[in-house]
Amino acid sequence: MTAEPLALYVHWPFCVSKCPYCDFNSHVRADVDQAAWRAALLADLAHEAALLPERRLGSIFFGGGTPSLMPPETVAAVLDAAGRHWGFAPGIEITLEANPSSVEAARFADLAAAGVNRVSLGLQALDDATLAFLGRAHGVDEGLAALETAQRHFARASFDLIYARPGQPLAAWEAELRRAIGFGTGHLSLYQLTIEPGTRFATLAAKGELVLPDGDAAADLFDATRAIAAAAGLPAYEISNHARPGEESRHNLTYWRYGDYAGIGPGAHGRRGGMATFRRRKPENWIAAVDRNGHGIEREDALAPHERAVEALLMGLRLDEGVDLDRIAALAGGEVPVDAKALARVAAQGLAVREGTRLRVTPAGMPVLEAVLREIVA
Repeated sequence: MTAEPLALYVHWPFCVSKCPYCDFNSHVRADVDQAAWRAALLADLAHEAALLPERRLGSIFFGGGTPSLMPPETVAAVLDAAGRHWGFAPGIEITLEANPSSVEAARFADLAAAGVNRVSLGLQALDDATLAFLGRAHGVDEGLAALETAQRHFARASFDLIYARPGQPLAAWEAELRRAIGFGTGHLSLYQLTIEPGTRFATLAAKGELVLPDGDAAADLFDATRAIAAAAGLPAYEISNHARPGEESRHNLTYWRYGDYAGIGPGAHGRRGGMATFRRRKPENWIAAVDRNGHGIEREDALAPHERAVEALLMGLRLDEGVDLDRIAALAGGEVPVDAKALARVAAQGLAVREGTRLRVTPAGMPVLEAVLREIVA
């Protein structure tokens, strides 16, 4: 039987500035040795390829950080090496995250020529005051010009918006979302603002200087988001992601459906054949490790069957399609790690439903997904 296509994640850790809500592995650096970084990424890639032979890549995702700051020749070199090591499945999806600035948009034609066919833009908001609050370097006009450029050069485009912001009225978000849908992309990532530990927003929240909408207001915003997007032909397929049928992120679906993926670059994670891989997080430590060892791996952990089943449940129940409990049982080597009594309680509340071998969280359960998972996953 032919193995399922593999996904490849490539982490570029550098940014022009650090956003106050961001807890990703991103670092502000002005003096990146591009030749050295290209060589290190290729070495890290070759190491993973040797451990995952006879696979085809179904998707590649350049994330960050701000990978649109990567020289297009580095992107081209990574894609060329990935193709030589593994080969590409028909219709491979190759995504690159980008800041919607005019400087980075000027690289879109070269990135498309290098092989990128899908871009994910961090627009985040459609008014300048909110963009300033979020620490974004672009304004609305610049961001929309970058989106237009992206739609011209790439086969597929997506962009992010952040809602449930302090003091955000429901009607204002509904108007902003309808405007966003009007730009005609086939995919939208719509995230509620959260306070992540270690961020500048966390510091402000601890001082009482930043207050998010309460639970009821956040739930109203979530429900409106789903309803408006679905009515426009972009139903939610994951808790925060909406797409026209066929426009879903194939790469992210590999994560959520618990497929194998290789991760290279600083802080990248991977899952291959029941093994969890973790790259060194700090850029200087990662590149030193690659120079020393030929790869940037800090740790490789063999996952027990129960751990794999739990991970698959936690990821898969984010999806509107839910999970196949027969597959979860196979991963677990027997019993599905679901508390039957807790599931019965949650189902009685209309928050989850079991239909044959499938288990899924209902639309009513999605706003409280974390609580549902804590309750039912054993």
